[in-house]
Amino acid sequence: MATSQPGAKRRQRGPTDPDRRDRIARAAITVVTEQGIDALTHRTVAAAAGVPLGSTTYHFRTLDDLVAAALAEAAARSVAALRAWAEALPADADLATELADFVVRSVGEKRGDTMAENNLYALALIRPHLRQAAVNWDNAVAEVLGQLTDPLTGRMAGALLCGLLMQAVLTSEPPARADVEALISRALHGGAAHGTPPE
Repeated sequence: MATSQPGAKRRQRGPTDPDRRDRIARAAITVVTEQGIDALTHRTVAAAAGVPLGSTTYHFRTLDDLVAAALAEAAARSVAALRAWAEALPADADLATELADFVVRSVGEKRGDTMAENNLYALALIRPHLRQAAVNWDNAVAEVLGQLTDPLTGRMAGALLCGLLMQAVLTSEPPARADVEALISRALHGGAAHGTPPE
């Protein structure tokens, strides 16, 4: 009896935790959110994920591998949130108004997540192996917004959304919602903020 118990425990752990790799990637985002990109190491991620250090190096041999996984996870999470937001919009929603709310919420109550996502995205500028993931992220955002408008407008709105989010997290105060809506409305409708032609 006594000898069977350790074996049972080993079998419980042994088949490997199927979610462990994804949990480590999510923990990497948590580290970036709470401590900044410079704190991202195998050791800090292992502690955040609650796994042995060897698990992080097993699944992600190099720090670049870990960063790439964190970027992919951040992109998937960001696009999923945007899709859920888009699917929940009422048929008669004003897109400029709703996008402004999305921006203000993203840099307000979800500021930490948005900062982490932008930190990871910006790494693609100096780490070429991350660039395709960043491009895919941009394309996915444009696709979601294009389904609400048209493909070209979706690309424009996606670029504006990403730029507004990045600019907003650089300041200590969140932007005024009315200012954000005016910018988006001008981009979507042209002319003045509510679609009247410029003088």
